[in-house]
Amino acid sequence: MKRILLAIAFVALTLGANAQINDIPRSTPEEQGVPSKALIELFDAMHNMEQTDIHSMIVMRHGKVVGEFYPAPFAPQYQHTQYSSSKTLVSLAAGMAIDENRLRLTDRVATFFPEYLPDSICTNLADMTVRDLLTMQSGIKPDWGMRAKTTEWIRTFLGKPVPNKPGEVFAYDSMVTYMISAIVQKVTGKTVLEYLKEKMFSHMGITVVNWEESPEGINTGGWGLHIQSESLAKVGQMWLDGGVWNGKQIVSKEWIEQMSAKQANGGDYGYGYQVWMCKYPSAVRADGALGQYVIVVPEKDVVIVLTEASFTNGKPQRNLIWDNFLPQLVDEPLPASKDYQTLLAKQAAYTLEIPAGKEKSSVMKKLAGKKILVPKNKYGWKEVVFEQGADKQLLMHLTKTDGTTYTQPMGYKKWATDTIAGLPPYSINPIDWHRGLEGPFYGAACYGWEKNVLNANIHYVNWVTSLYTTWEFKDGEIILSISNNYAKNKVEKFTCKVE
Repeated sequence: MKRILLAIAFVALTLGANAQINDIPRSTPEEQGVPSKALIELFDAMHNMEQTDIHSMIVMRHGKVVGEFYPAPFAPQYQHTQYSSSKTLVSLAAGMAIDENRLRLTDRVATFFPEYLPDSICTNLADMTVRDLLTMQSGIKPDWGMRAKTTEWIRTFLGKPVPNKPGEVFAYDSMVTYMISAIVQKVTGKTVLEYLKEKMFSHMGITVVNWEESPEGINTGGWGLHIQSESLAKVGQMWLDGGVWNGKQIVSKEWIEQMSAKQANGGDYGYGYQVWMCKYPSAVRADGALGQYVIVVPEKDVVIVLTEASFTNGKPQRNLIWDNFLPQLVDEPLPASKDYQTLLAKQAAYTLEIPAGKEKSSVMKKLAGKKILVPKNKYGWKEVVFEQGADKQLLMHLTKTDGTTYTQPMGYKKWATDTIAGLPPYSINPIDWHRGLEGPFYGAACYGWEKNVLNANIHYVNWVTSLYTTWEFKDGEIILSISNNYAKNKVEKFTCKVE
């Protein structure tokens, strides 16, 4: 038990040392023309939404944070993977390269990679420009499985048929953004992450940031940004302010305006340069799978960051913002409200669902210390040993198929967090996807007993994924059921032996 307490203390100390949180000024909502009641309604509705786990939400008005919540076990210091929300950061990098005359929208894609071109190229490939990539109008049919099948992403992309004339047909494709990332690296001599660190992040106090890399040593671009929510809020505020941060022009105003304007007929309202147009007037957003958003609303001087794991299509969340929250904002400060104290209390109290059940079960007397053999599975679990710990904790000692071991503490009616060995589960499987990620990763777990069934939820809190498990103990064997937050309604069942 002492080891577990020390490990948890180490996690807290390490995260605290690396955290770059509370950099942005805070304000009461009313001082910025935002009713605290409107934030309470928004946060409650988001948190209670079905098939959705909110991991963080930050609301800014007039450059100040007026509301934020991180349902336990998530916390401000944790980084979060951004999926396709990463694309907008690639656009910012491309814009800076254009500002420096290293790149032009009219540059032909093929000219950057002559060594990867097929022996003969079609007219459409020859005509494809940087602008065509930025607007998702490359002319190439998307191949979402490519990144899991080959290590030569550039050569494979350039070798594909180009059935449509570039610039005419919108086809959303993460590999198109990867090509932009590769081009930025080609013209700057730095990866997109290195370039952003030098030109943007270093001026904004953003140091806790990573980005997945391809087998070719290029930031994946279309996904893979791993960053804290408050850092995203800084990026959103710089975006809202026309490329300016603390008086410094990070990206030209011209580029911000171009990337934020409709350039193609994508989605319901149009697509800019790696940016989505929105239902609400003037609003634009970065948008990633499972609900990763940076929303910028110039008309209301608002920035909203949302990270979550949601099976919705995102429209319910966005409609809460457009239809319910934004209309309540006013241009002048509001009188102080007692609702503000309620908001503060709620923000501190939100928690993700706690598994049902009691603290203890007689089953543990029979199984404590025994080895549970788990059949082959995609999570790499091989052997599990449960042990009752102190302070209402259950300890799950886990051995993985690669031989690594670690202990996952599980709290009763509260979350227990510790480092895990290796990598958390991921909803996609690009080759070498862990390249560029420093780790370690953390698992936070909570449990409850219902007779002979152990319910245990595990959230990988500095990632995005979660596992929901039940262990049914009967007749000398265990039925393990696992579902996750990225495969809707899919439950895997395993019959485990006990030694």
